[in-house]
Amino acid sequence: MKLIGSLTSPYVRKARIVLAEKKIEYDFELDSPWDAGSSVPDVNPLGKIPVLVLDDETVLFDSRVIVEYLDNVTPNNKLMPAPNRERTLVKRWEALADGICDAATTAFLEGKRPTKLQDKTWIERQRGKIAKSLEFMAEELGDDVYCMGTHISLADIAVGSALGYLVFRFPDIDWREGHPNLARLYEKLLQRPSFAETVPQG
Repeated sequence: MKLIGSLTSPYVRKARIVLAEKKIEYDFELDSPWDAGSSVPDVNPLGKIPVLVLDDETVLFDSRVIVEYLDNVTPNNKLMPAPNRERTLVKRWEALADGICDAATTAFLEGKRPTKLQDKTWIERQRGKIAKSLEFMAEELGDDVYCMGTHISLADIAVGSALGYLVFRFPDIDWREGHPNLARLYEKLLQRPSFAETVPQG
């Protein structure tokens, strides 16, 4: 199979981490829909990354769809529990983490526009979403080692990808100081090769 994506996208990173944790071999094709001549719109009509191309040429897109598929490809290192309340909570963590990435990406792109054209109110609204979501995450994590208690799951992979994106794009957001339990989780995750080898670059 082949994964199409960039070295900066937190959604691509989430998929790469799952592939590493599941020990699934794949080809990684660097491509960004923002690049001139990108082939991403040719394989994903939404023009977004990541895109997973299976061996039979079936194309999967949206990171949530991709990671759920990958977790079911092999029985080893399951990252999502069977359908029940616990699985729903894992997916809620993922939705929250992806929401932080959505808000951060939106604020980042707005901030790249010429200063006179930037909507400061819109940027602050996105940053407000990030702040509220971090507060919720920290409260939910509490003193637990991982998001779901004592074992790593897709929840941690999604949260770690979101926190890593904030480190990369918004170093001024000092979430470590305000939420030391999230900082501990992030540092613990960075000790895993799957996280250490996918730190955003660019």
